[in-house]
Parts: sequence; structure tokens; C-alpha cells
Amino acid sequence: MTLLPTQSAPDLALALVGGGTTDDLKLGTGIGGRFSLVVFYRGLHCPICRKQLAEIDKRIEDLKAAGVGRAVAVSMETEDRSTRIVEQWHLANLPLAYGLSEEAARSWGLNLSNAIKEGEPDLFNEPGIFILDDDGTLFWSSTATMPFGRPSLDDVIAGVRYAQDHDYPARGAA
Repeated sequence: MTLLPTQSAPDLALALVGGGTTDDLKLGTGIGGRFSLVVFYRGLHCPICRKQLAEIDKRIEDLKAAGVGRAVAVSMETEDRSTRIVEQWHLANLPLAYGLSEEAARSWGLNLSNAIKEGEPDLFNEPGIFILDDDGTLFWSSTATMPFGRPSLDDVIAGVRYAQDHDYPARGAA
């Protein structure tokens, strides 16, 4: 399934490490800034995910300054493994949601992979970055079939800042 810009984002009602749910974050509502950032990551086994989430965690204020009022990282990981991720990766600012179902991952247009080595879950989602507009629709997205090749956070920040400053519309739905 392909999720197109200007379409409503699929529901994302998941538990967060430390308590609460993604509903509490009010993603796609414009609270705190026009945009919301939803980052889908592979899991505890992925060193590239660790680097990406650590950078986002450290740069939450840069995202807010660019117009991203809310952010969350999401995976198909279990609660136990997600709690270990927060602790081992020293995430203090980026909420972490867990328990994404295969059906929900597919509704977001994510690619899925089966384990090929020890330490990987049997099935997990590949990475994706989604920017939601203040009306809950998809503004921008990037998905991958591999752990590498993700957009840099600097590019994401520059893009949302430009869109914010120039009232740039969502593109790619034609």
C-alpha cells in the first residue's frame, strides 16, 4: 500500500516506553508546531537506528525550531526490547512507541523483513520517516528497503523549515 501526501495518516495507537500512548502525543494536530515527525526504526539489533534515534533525541529543539512540534519513534519491537533501547541508547527526549503490528506497518507503506541473523526479531519493519501536517494528513515521507540510505536529519530539518517559512504545500499526490 502506498500512503500519499494529503491523505489522512493511518491510526497509530501504541504504548510508549515509560507509560502513556501515542494518542497522548497528539500527533498531526499542530500542537507545538505545524508538523509531527514519525520515525519508524528497525529495532534493537540495528546500529544505524541507534545512531539515527540518538541524533533525533539530541536535536529535538532544532526540530521544534523548524516547526516540528511532536516526534515519536516507532517499531514492531516488544516492550522489553524497547525499554532496553531507551536505556542502552540513552534516549531522554524522543518518545518510543512499541508493538506496531504487521498490518499497521503495511498501512503506513513500510517494507518488512525476516530475520537473517541472531538477535533480529523474526519479522520487523524497515525504516521510514513521515512528516504529518497539522490536519493529520501526510505531508512528506521517505521509506527504505534497507537499513541504510535514510535522509539526514539536517535535510529533514531544512525541508520542514522551508515548508513552514514558505507555506509550501504537500507534493507527490498527483
